[in-house]
Amino acid sequence: MDAGSDVELKKELDATLHARRELGADYETALVESFLEKVEQRLDGTMEKLVRRQLAEQQTAVARGTRPSQAGDSSFGERFGFGLVSLILAVPLSAIGVTNAGIEGLVVSWAGIVGVNAVHALRARPFSGRRGRGSDQDRE
Repeated sequence: MDAGSDVELKKELDATLHARRELGADYETALVESFLEKVEQRLDGTMEKLVRRQLAEQQTAVARGTRPSQAGDSSFGERFGFGLVSLILAVPLSAIGVTNAGIEGLVVSWAGIVGVNAVHALRARPFSGRRGRGSDQDRE
């Protein structure tokens, strides 16, 4: 997602919040669902581009007769994609949290975002002890 899309998404959020203020709480659910649908469409487009790029790289590697890289590139792509999705979803989650519960809602939203990212980062990190033992055995 580029900077232009981020600005456009922020404008969409501002318009949604402005409409909520004008229309009242009766339309809140419809407005939030509409905004989240737009965010989902953007995410789908971004993820589709990432998947296409990954497939093209793998097909190119296979056509050249080389082995597609597994650990480094895919790990970076996965972390980057997850981080991007997380930040994009942080905008509407923060707005929903603040609208419904004030600063406490914002804190809970971000605690959840940070928690999910921390778990993902720990899961994606390779086990370092195994690497060290393997290299010691190779030297002997």
